[in-house]
Amino acid sequence: MLVVREVAVSGYRTLRRIGFPVDNLSVFVGGNGTGKTNLYRALELLQAAARGTLTRDLAAEGGMDSAFWAGRRRQGDPARIRLSATLRQETTGQDFTYAVEIGLVPQAGAEIYGAAFRQEPQVKAERLTVRTGGRTAVILDRDGRTGFVRNAEGRKQSLGSDLLATETALGSLLDANGQPEIALTRQAMTAWRFHHGFRTDAESPLRRPCLAVTTPTLASDGSDLAAVFATLAHIRQDTADLDAAVDGTFPGARLVVPEPGREASFGLIVPDFAGRVFSASELSDGTLRYLALAGALLGYRLPPFIALNEPETSLHPDLMDPLARLIARAAERTQVWLVTHSERLATGIAKHGRAQPRTVIKRDGETWIAGLKLSGDFAEVEDE
Repeated sequence: MLVVREVAVSGYRTLRRIGFPVDNLSVFVGGNGTGKTNLYRALELLQAAARGTLTRDLAAEGGMDSAFWAGRRRQGDPARIRLSATLRQETTGQDFTYAVEIGLVPQAGAEIYGAAFRQEPQVKAERLTVRTGGRTAVILDRDGRTGFVRNAEGRKQSLGSDLLATETALGSLLDANGQPEIALTRQAMTAWRFHHGFRTDAESPLRRPCLAVTTPTLASDGSDLAAVFATLAHIRQDTADLDAAVDGTFPGARLVVPEPGREASFGLIVPDFAGRVFSASELSDGTLRYLALAGALLGYRLPPFIALNEPETSLHPDLMDPLARLIARAAERTQVWLVTHSERLATGIAKHGRAQPRTVIKRDGETWIAGLKLSGDFAEVEDE
C-alpha cells in the first residue's frame, strides 16, 4: 500500500506556495476564510489527475480565473497551478512522487499547443519519479503534449500524439502493464475517499434503501451506507465496533440491519420507543450524518486514505468526543486527513489519537500552517 507522506501546492486559490509532511492522522483546525478547504480540495484535484478528470474538475469549480492564486506574481511568471504528492511504499521504502502543472491556452492561439477551448484548463507538465534508496528514476516526464514513459525494462517510450492538452498522462495511460509504477500510483490515488458533508435532506441517498451488493467501503456521497452496514452485519457477521459506536453516542440506541433482499436498509431503535424501529427516512439530520461517518470510518475494508472536511457540521457539540474516538480508531487501520472548525474535535483527536493538530492561518493573504518552516518541516519535528 502507498501511504501519503508529503503534499505540495502552489498557485491554487489561497495557496501561494506550501509543502509539508503528512502523518497517518493529520488534523488541520482553523477559522473561516483561512483556506483549510483549499488544502482538502488540492488533494481532490490530485486524485482527479489520476482519474483523468483534472481539467474538467477545475472547469466545474469556476474555471482557472477562479482557481488561480489571486495575489501578486512576479513579473514574467506564468500563471500555473502546481500539485504534487509523495507516496511511500512502506514495505520497500520506495517514494513515488507525482507532480502536475496546469495553466491556460497560450494567448497566441490554441493551435500552437493543442486542441482546447480558450478558457479551458490545460496540463502543462507532469512527472512521476520513484526513489529507491539513493537512486531516483524518472518514470513519466511530460512537457506539453510531448514526453516519455519508462517501461519495466527501463527503456523510454514516447507518450504518442493522441494525448490531448486537457488530459493527464497519469489518467490516460490505461494500458500500463509495461509501467507498473504508473499503474500502482494511479490505483493508490483513485482509491482515496473524500467526505465533504453528507446530504440529509428528504431526497438524500442516505435516507433511501440501496442495492444489496457487498460493499466494504463507503462511497464518497454515502449512497451505499445501508449496504456497508449490511456487509458488516451479514457478510462479516461482526458489528461489535459499530454497535459500540452507536451505543456510546446515543446511549441505549441500537442499529437494526435486516437481512437484505434485493435492497439493503437500516433503522434505529431508541430507548424511549423500544418497540419501534425508526427507518433512515425518519432520523434527524445529525443522527443520520453521524451514522454515515461511522460507516465511512468502520467499514469492512477502509480505503488507503480518508479525507474529511468539517465532519462536525450539524452535529451536537456532545458528539465531538465520540467522533474523535471514531477518527482515532480509523487511523489505526488507514490514513486519515481532517480539516475542521471545531477546537473541541481537534482536542479530542489529540487525546484519543495522539495526533498534533495543526492550526491553519492566513499570512499576508496566503494560507499557511502555524509552525511550518520554509524548509517544509514543522518546527517541533526539526528541533527534535
